[in-house]
Amino acid sequence: MNGRTVLERFPAGGPRGSWPAEEFAQARRQEGLPAEVVMDLATDMFLVVVRASDAAGDAAA
Repeated sequence: MNGRTVLERFPAGGPRGSWPAEEFAQARRQEGLPAEVVMDLATDMFLVVVRASDAAGDAAA
């Protein structure tokens, strides 16, 4: 296991100038969740993820 939880998936071929994955991740960060965007080359998708240790720490708090 890679130790990350996927919150949402976005297609890489979005409209020019649109960053929906980054916008989604930013909204989660404003809520206190340490979300980040990574690229899944196998599926050509942007994934918004949190590391398992970060997610577990928030759940315990």
